[in-house]
Amino acid sequence: MLLATGLTPETYAGAVERLVAADSVLAGVLDRWGPPPFWRHPEGFAGLVHGILAQQVSLESAVAAFGRLEGALGRVEPEGFLTLDDARLRAIGFSRQKAGYARGLAAAIAAGALDLDRLAVAPDDEVRRTLVALRGIGRWTADVYLLFALRRPDAWPSGDLALAKAVRELWGLPALPGWDELDAWAERWRPQRAVAARFLWHDYLSRRGRGWAG
Repeated sequence: MLLATGLTPETYAGAVERLVAADSVLAGVLDRWGPPPFWRHPEGFAGLVHGILAQQVSLESAVAAFGRLEGALGRVEPEGFLTLDDARLRAIGFSRQKAGYARGLAAAIAAGALDLDRLAVAPDDEVRRTLVALRGIGRWTADVYLLFALRRPDAWPSGDLALAKAVRELWGLPALPGWDELDAWAERWRPQRAVAARFLWHDYLSRRGRGWAG
C-alpha cells in the first residue's frame, strides 16, 4: 500500500504557485496579503484535542485554551491529560462535553484501542472513518486534523463558516453558500483543497485585521 504523506514547506510552496497560476481570485489574495502561511497543528493526541477545543468557538478562544492546556501539562499527552480533574479542565476552557470527548480520546489511546501512529500514514478516507467513529469527533474535526496536523494536501473541512464567508466575499456571492454548495465549489481546487483553504482563511482573517496564533 502506498503510504499517505503530508505537505512539507517545499511542496506547500509549489502548491501555492500552482493554485495562483490557475485561479485569478486566489492570485488576488496573494497580491493583497502575501502568501498564506503554512499553518500547522501538532500530530497525535495534541492535534485532536486542539480540534475538539476549536469546535463552535472562535479561533482565538481555541488557541488560548490550548495554550493553557500546554501550560498545565507541558506536553499534551493522554496520560497527563487523564490526571486533570473537572475543575482544572473547566479553568483551562473545556466545557463538560468537550472534557468528556477529550477524556474518551485519551483513554482510547492509552488503552491501545486507537493507534494514531498508524493513522499518520493511512489514506485520508481511512483516517476520517476511524476518527468520526469516536465520540465527539465529527467530519469537520477529522478534516481539520487531516489538514493541519497530518498536512494532507487535499483535506477540506466541510462546514467551516469562515471558509463560506471567504468564498462569498471573494467571489461576490449574494448569500453565504450552503455546505453542499461550498463543497462543490471546492472541487475546482482538487487535489490541493487544503492549500486553497489556507488561502481562504488567510483572506478572511486579513480582512478583519486578525492573525492566526494557532
